[in-house]
Amino acid sequence: MRIVIDLQGAQSTGSRNRGIGRYALSLAQGIMRNRGDHEILLALSGAFPESIDSIRETFQDLIPQENIVVWHAPEAVSHIEPANAWRRDAAERIRESFLASLNPDVVLVSSLFEGFEDDSVTSVGSFVKKLPTAVVLYDLIPFINRDTYLQNPLIAKWYDSKIDYLQSADLLLSISESSRQEAIQYLGSEAQSVVNISTAADPHFKVRSYSDTKKAEVLSRFGLNRDYVMYTGGIDYRKNIEGLIRSYARLPASILEQHQLAVVCSVRPDDRARLEALAKEHGLERDQFVMTGFVSEEDLVALYNLCQAFIFPSWHEGFGLPALEAMSCGRAVVAANTSSLPEVVNNVDALFNPREDASITEKLRQVLMDDSYRSRLEQHGLKQAKEFSWDKTAQRAIAAMEAFHEQQSKSAPAAEPETGLPRLAYVSPLPPQRSGISDYSAELIPELMKYFNIELIVAQSDVEPSWLKETLPIRSVEWFVDNAASYDRVLYHFGNSTFHEHMFKLVESIPGVIVLHDFFLSGILAHMEVNTPAQAELTDALYESHGYPAVSYRFHSKELVDTIWKYPANLPVLKSAQGVIIHSESSRKLARQWYGPKAGSDWVNIPLLRIPAESVADERAGIRRKLGLEPEDFVVCSFGLLGPSKLNDRLLDAWLNSPMADDASCVLVFVGQNDPGRYGDELQQRINQSGVRSKVVITGWASSEMFRDYLSAADVGVQLRTQSRGETSAAVLDCMNYGLATIVNANGSMADLEDEGVIKLSDAFADGELIDALSKLWTDVPARQALGARARNIVHSSHAPGICAAQYKDAIEHFHERSRGGVADLIQSIALLETKSGFPVTDQDYMAVAEAIDSSLSESFSRPQILLDVTPFIDGQKTRDLARSWIMAWLERAAVDVRIEPVYADSEGQVYRYAREFMLSILGCPVHALHDEKISYRKGDTLVMLNDGAEHSQSMEEGLQALVRQGVKSLYVSAIDDNFELDRIFAEVLAPCGSN
Repeated sequence: MRIVIDLQGAQSTGSRNRGIGRYALSLAQGIMRNRGDHEILLALSGAFPESIDSIRETFQDLIPQENIVVWHAPEAVSHIEPANAWRRDAAERIRESFLASLNPDVVLVSSLFEGFEDDSVTSVGSFVKKLPTAVVLYDLIPFINRDTYLQNPLIAKWYDSKIDYLQSADLLLSISESSRQEAIQYLGSEAQSVVNISTAADPHFKVRSYSDTKKAEVLSRFGLNRDYVMYTGGIDYRKNIEGLIRSYARLPASILEQHQLAVVCSVRPDDRARLEALAKEHGLERDQFVMTGFVSEEDLVALYNLCQAFIFPSWHEGFGLPALEAMSCGRAVVAANTSSLPEVVNNVDALFNPREDASITEKLRQVLMDDSYRSRLEQHGLKQAKEFSWDKTAQRAIAAMEAFHEQQSKSAPAAEPETGLPRLAYVSPLPPQRSGISDYSAELIPELMKYFNIELIVAQSDVEPSWLKETLPIRSVEWFVDNAASYDRVLYHFGNSTFHEHMFKLVESIPGVIVLHDFFLSGILAHMEVNTPAQAELTDALYESHGYPAVSYRFHSKELVDTIWKYPANLPVLKSAQGVIIHSESSRKLARQWYGPKAGSDWVNIPLLRIPAESVADERAGIRRKLGLEPEDFVVCSFGLLGPSKLNDRLLDAWLNSPMADDASCVLVFVGQNDPGRYGDELQQRINQSGVRSKVVITGWASSEMFRDYLSAADVGVQLRTQSRGETSAAVLDCMNYGLATIVNANGSMADLEDEGVIKLSDAFADGELIDALSKLWTDVPARQALGARARNIVHSSHAPGICAAQYKDAIEHFHERSRGGVADLIQSIALLETKSGFPVTDQDYMAVAEAIDSSLSESFSRPQILLDVTPFIDGQKTRDLARSWIMAWLERAAVDVRIEPVYADSEGQVYRYAREFMLSILGCPVHALHDEKISYRKGDTLVMLNDGAEHSQSMEEGLQALVRQGVKSLYVSAIDDNFELDRIFAEVLAPCGSN
């Protein structure tokens, strides 16, 4: 089980140095010690940076530092200022999205009632409705005593909002049985969803001995000069300090002369004046009533140990920790008989009625004057204190969360109410555009309509077939941009052609599920960059996808096409996707090749849809006549546009060198448009000069009807490929669909085809292999027919539209559900937030929220960064040649799943910036092709600085500390040109990131 502890209770200014802060910290430590096989993460708010350092230090021996994660909210989100409302609502969503991104089995909120006066942010179900949440319940004192505590409307509004969140929690962990019963009685919580985990005193609260000198020093410092009865726990109406003073003053004069009443806690000046006046009014001398003010933890332990007795007169407590601390120090404790105190003290003889001054007075008299009674209380207290420990409390908390998680695992998720079919924006080219994806969509849509209310988003003037226009709404891209929020789901079909140009901007702002028909998108991006000089679509995509080596290659290669063929440049699209659908495992393999071993692991592979072809055996003779073929001809076809990647020349070579070249009944047909360049000219010339008896034809552009006719007329299909770019060959499936015996080579997606359905040559096959395969299919008719029948069955059983559409539906719904609470949903949710407070939302507000999101949430395909501090090179302290050799050494050794990013220090802004322009200059590229920006950083990144150029790090102390708090490692390099030193650094930094 993965437990994420929101530890703001130990961070906030209101709780950090009080009981809640100590409880939160001690409970978290106890859970760490008793976690067993559970994984624990601590989630900290970046709003309290100084607390992050101390918490990291506290837990350094209990938890790996990478398990301490930090999220950020915009500044000024407290409830006390109404103008903060919009930022606070946004912050609540950021926090919940961050927590959801950690994939917790349970989120444990250490303190929910935070954020009235500071920038703590707590909520339950404000944005992520299915985030399993447990909340530590301290008490419901203000809820039960509204007239006393909630008279201020602002406080009441804040408190009631937290009560609503409390009631949305899945599990309440009460600190006492009394608090548990309050939740059941006043909130209507189900008994099984509220578990008493109790409380404990920290180990340093124990019996201690002090020398006479130390004792005198402590007591004199606080104005104590004789035996005293002690109270600690704050000045609050419910604490009943007034009743304590009145009751103490009623003691006989002889007792008062021998004792002092010590109130040990912080006291505000107005409270001090009021209580001193009350003590004087009831006849107490100045030194008979002492208020110490704030005391350190060390002094608190000493004062516990040195008091004669401890009294706790509170009317209402969540637990009453001071009573337990005093008992742990061996002191006699008398306490109120209300709320949780009887279960803490567990001794009826030590309790009094706090509403009756006489009852308090009598118990004070007894504990101060009856030595035997006091001794019994001391012995009982030490024994009772042993019943409480943080390990026991942590074990109860873990057991409660385990039980909840087990119950959640067994129970089926509640079905969402039926509200009709989801509204799906279907973004794809459609016929009559000459695109295989157009035809594919026209075949998929009818089946997908069973699961979605589909609306077509197109960037074309007309749509075919006519039934699409008559049945479904057709929207322009502009209309879609203005009305995107009205759709429940979005599906993009991405390919590497101009038909998809409009989708790149759309998917950035309107995320959806992407069908990746082509893994390489560099071709269309290059087209966009060349035709819109003001934009740098390809350059930006190359940098984001592949870093500086790809950008350098783009500007130094002889032809732009070289870059297009070498780099996919698809990462910006993949990062924007809610999920990715592919049609073959070759796309996943390419993702891992380019982006690391984990890339594409969550993609869904859906077979490429094909409508089952009906048998045309009765029509075959007529179709052959129509195509100029004889009934007895042996017809071999290769389908699709001709070009070097299709290896049409290799098929022609094999044909011309085979026995079939000399047989007039053998026919080879290339069904498709010839390559318009030199490749196509040479292919046609060879055909014209071949002098063979067999017939070799290139049809030119084939209409859908001609395409189907040749599929119906052929005996054998040959589909070869090289330099696969992640696309799935529809033509192969077409051949199999029509029952053709089909020959392929194991390149790209064709390597994944079922072996029993095709003849699969090796990827780098020899001509002889192809000749043998063709010859066998020519001469062995039964084998040819059996292979074709198997191929047809595979396509009809796995690629039928109904089967594929059902898988589409499952994938779209899976990705939609998984994306709830993700960055895309978060941004949309914040964009729709209303300004409830009436205060305007400024550009600064939007920028602050954007920065908080960037700092808190990792995007998909996020890779660790090695941040090379090149400030000394930019400042001129070191030569640019040295900079180039140092940086290139890093780039050459880093693997694809790590980003090498030169950065420089902006000490005035206390931030680092990406040194993009500097990097482009030393690579000899146009320096303004990329722009310097403030770095994004997160846990797992590493900052590498030069020892002899590190003087600037002193001026960057605040900025460096911010990186460290976020989990960025820092490393100093002593000699950048020392190969041994570089090897050591690469092993230390790059190896953990998965690099070579």
